[in-house]
Amino acid sequence: MVQAVFFTDTDFERYRSLIYAESGINFTPTNRSILESRLKERLRGKGLDSPQTYFNMITRDKEELKNFLDSITTNLTRFFRNQPQFDTLEKFVVPELLTIKKNTGNTVLKIWSAGCSTGEEPYSIAMLMSEILPYPWKYEIVASDISLKCLMSGKEGFYGDNHLEGIPDAYLHKYFDRIPGGYKVKPDIMAKVRFDYHNLQHDSGLRNMDIVFCRNVIIYFDEAAQTGVIKRFWDSMASRSFLFIGHSESLFGMDTPFEFVKTPWATLYRKFI
Repeated sequence: MVQAVFFTDTDFERYRSLIYAESGINFTPTNRSILESRLKERLRGKGLDSPQTYFNMITRDKEELKNFLDSITTNLTRFFRNQPQFDTLEKFVVPELLTIKKNTGNTVLKIWSAGCSTGEEPYSIAMLMSEILPYPWKYEIVASDISLKCLMSGKEGFYGDNHLEGIPDAYLHKYFDRIPGGYKVKPDIMAKVRFDYHNLQHDSGLRNMDIVFCRNVIIYFDEAAQTGVIKRFWDSMASRSFLFIGHSESLFGMDTPFEFVKTPWATLYRKFI
């Protein structure tokens, strides 16, 4: 007796096409097993046994589609991940921006953490900015992600004892409150970060951002989707601004006006028009 295949080649192509169209995430045959595993979890949760039935559901129900996209994304992060990039932010980017903006009358730095996961990145940025910005400079951070679950976790601002790696002791005592089971970000830092759902396949509506962090996200996109995302970042950024991507990611070979910048600590990209 031949056992029926749970996830056929036809199913895989239908799902990968939908996922790509909705999120830009590109599932290849080599990571098909990951998609199949996440799909089985969703089917169990919905009490379904057929990928075809669930596919029909997510094409009709936009909220369930969001939940499905949430389930297939990878959310690996930690506080002050890739410290050389934070050194670059502190020692190169912020001084450059303060010089550029000093005679404009605008004393607010606008920052976007795109693909913020559970909030470690935007809160790391907020703590550093609170330390280094001189009076009367201020900052605002928008933190976005396609995962509603991650956004809710970030908004809560609670991190268990096993998720505090990377935070300097001085920052931990200054910017967190100790509560049972872990630490909670202090209200004044939480108030600096606005969490918001956003799919990078679409225009965010943000404009004049001075700094954009989008690290270890575009690696999951193919070349066409990457180009679209980078163009939308360009449109969202101020005329003189900076873009951080993951240390293993690159815009090399991409048709983009961003300028590559190498500092003593890390590399990044600059918009300068």
